[in-house]
Amino acid sequence: MAAVTDRDAVTFSEIDSERFGVRIARAHVMSDNLSKVLDFCATERIDLLVARCGTSDLEAVQGMESKGFLLMDTLLYYSFDLTKKEIPEEPCAVRVRRLQPGDEVEIPRVASAAFKGYMGHYHADRRLDRSQCDEAYRSWAERSCTTGRAADEVLVAETGGKVAGFATLRLNSSQEVEGLLFAVAPESQGKGICRLFMIRSLEWCRDQGARRMVISTQVTNVSMQKVWCRTGFEPSHSYYTFHRWFTPEKK
Repeated sequence: MAAVTDRDAVTFSEIDSERFGVRIARAHVMSDNLSKVLDFCATERIDLLVARCGTSDLEAVQGMESKGFLLMDTLLYYSFDLTKKEIPEEPCAVRVRRLQPGDEVEIPRVASAAFKGYMGHYHADRRLDRSQCDEAYRSWAERSCTTGRAADEVLVAETGGKVAGFATLRLNSSQEVEGLLFAVAPESQGKGICRLFMIRSLEWCRDQGARRMVISTQVTNVSMQKVWCRTGFEPSHSYYTFHRWFTPEKK
């Protein structure tokens, strides 16, 4: 693989490429690096580029639009500053614990059910296989349980002795924790588990000595954003996700 461009802007994605059967790269595009990102894709014979950029960087947005990029989703980030706010209490009686042996079988099952048809940037691209789009979340959940690289902590909600949901967390730095993947089984939704996960995640963040927690979701996922706001999170920043295909669509 060729060297990464300036500022680590673009990388080849082995996981995405294996899943969808085409060569896929991921990039963070800014107004001054688009040409280098495109050069990388040409050199590496990339079929699909998944590119994110800040919503305020209109020069980058318009530059990508002029090159045939298509908007797939908008990610909103929320944050909670532990130095300024107290972690709220939660009356929900559901048990939340750390990952334990056997969960690696149940957690992917919950992810498959919870994210089936979820309209992220994969599903927004009509050229990607629907079943493989669903598989992306199941695979992410499984890797979080088994590889030790996808997440630093996995929290599990348990009801009636069964896994009802999970939350994966990562230490971005000594001062920041990011909530990565949260899911509640369809039959367990509406019981306050999502809010409980946020509170337990904030407690884990505090226990690591971090100052803040961040989390993101699609702009259309209003119900989850309401949970975050009620828990004390505030809007922070946002990104667009674009896709650019370099190979013609097969008829």
